[in-house]
Amino acid sequence: MVSRQLSDIKELLAEKDLRLTPQREAILRVLVKHADLHLSADEIYRRTKDECPDIGLATVYRALEIFENLGIIHKLQFGEEGSRYEFNPEFQKHYHHHLICLSCGGIFEFNEDLLDDIEEAISERTGFDVVDHSLRVYGYCRQCQAAARGASDVPPADSGSGPGTNGRGGE
Repeated sequence: MVSRQLSDIKELLAEKDLRLTPQREAILRVLVKHADLHLSADEIYRRTKDECPDIGLATVYRALEIFENLGIIHKLQFGEEGSRYEFNPEFQKHYHHHLICLSCGGIFEFNEDLLDDIEEAISERTGFDVVDHSLRVYGYCRQCQAAARGASDVPPADSGSGPGTNGRGGE
């Protein structure tokens, strides 16, 4: 799977007169390997440095900008936390929605698209051609709610990750 994705990305880069350099490939491998996480540029840099010790943080930022512009990754803004990145398999234009825990900072995914009717209504009423949307919902995950109630044996949430992991759930 990883080699097919890298091959597809190499072709996409070539179409734009860009190369899949060893540094870019190392960054992509990190993103693909940790596709279940929302990583910051610094986390991507630290994980890539294990495989490519000579890589610099500026190189990581430049590669992330290229990958974002090509739709290979999504750049997500979550307030004070700064930007996080996630691999976009199959380079899908539309992506899932995010649930953000205000207590632990966990980022959870919600994959059902419940906004199609809203997009249609907007188009009909305004003539606006909606091509995409993004939704972030802020609240408290099951673990943090349970901790606030003092419960100690709470089963993990079906659609998320544990406190502070910034994982992706619902898949």
